[in-house]
Amino acid sequence: MTSNLENRLKEHNSSKTRGAKYLRAKKPVIVVYSETYADIKSAMDREYQIKKWTKAKKEALIEGDLKKLY
Repeated sequence: MTSNLENRLKEHNSSKTRGAKYLRAKKPVIVVYSETYADIKSAMDREYQIKKWTKAKKEALIEGDLKKLY
């Protein structure tokens, strides 16, 4: 979760140590899906919801396949 997606992406792809350790070996990092929320509570609730989903359901979200989401 971030308030500035462009800067966060640059951090993950830079050689500096600010990016997540997990992603250092998985460069380049690309954004395949994002959502925007007015407040942090809504964003955190949505992130929690998506993290509980199966891999197949997450892939359907990325692909925009609404039939598989419900």
